[in-house]
Amino acid sequence: MEPLRLSKRMAQLGLCSRREADEYIERGWVKVDGVVVNVLGSKVLPGQSITLERQANEAQARRATILLHKPVGYVSGQAEDGYTPAAALVTRALQYFGSGRGGMRFSPALLRGLAPAGRLDIDSTGLLVLTQDGRIARKLIGEASGIEKEYLVRVEGNLSPADLARLNHGLVLDGKPLEPARVDWQNRDQLRFVLREGRKRQIRRMCEVVGLQVTGLKRVRIGSVMLGKLPEGQWRFLGAEERFD
Repeated sequence: MEPLRLSKRMAQLGLCSRREADEYIERGWVKVDGVVVNVLGSKVLPGQSITLERQANEAQARRATILLHKPVGYVSGQAEDGYTPAAALVTRALQYFGSGRGGMRFSPALLRGLAPAGRLDIDSTGLLVLTQDGRIARKLIGEASGIEKEYLVRVEGNLSPADLARLNHGLVLDGKPLEPARVDWQNRDQLRFVLREGRKRQIRRMCEVVGLQVTGLKRVRIGSVMLGKLPEGQWRFLGAEERFD
């Protein structure tokens, strides 16, 4: 077995992100087989035990994860082409308490290191996750993520039963077959998509292939976390009891 860089192995195990791992190693908050390792670049074998000290666990507990109901016209990441990033909506005035979850309140420290875990197109609405926690980011957008995402998609055009079956499994984008999806009618002009992958503008492009035009797209669920009654343009903290998987 080939040894791996300690920070990479920690990320593989879901203990933290690689950036966080380097920070914890430097601070002496990481043990390998019960021995503190504080040298960056240290390597471990896959079978070795890696644990975090109490200080690292406390630091992780302080990292915030935010659920935002993104409106149309905001970009998920950095500002571009004159459009405002969705993180600009994370303000004291726009925090939502209607769900009854927790007593955490807005503070300017929330904005440090807050990054989107996944994207939502500028012309789409719905659930967007912003987090300071590398573990959650990896879970949602890592190569082996596989977390379900559910969308309600309003469309125009005619869809045959055969093309509906193709939306579920059988389409190819950019020369690569899409993973199986779950697609069904919600009502006369709205489809429900459940995907485990997220290629750029995937749903809109899937619909184009079968002759449909998307007139509205809203993400309503990521894993087991629902958008629920969160008003458009507002945000709330991920509850302590909520999990994406």
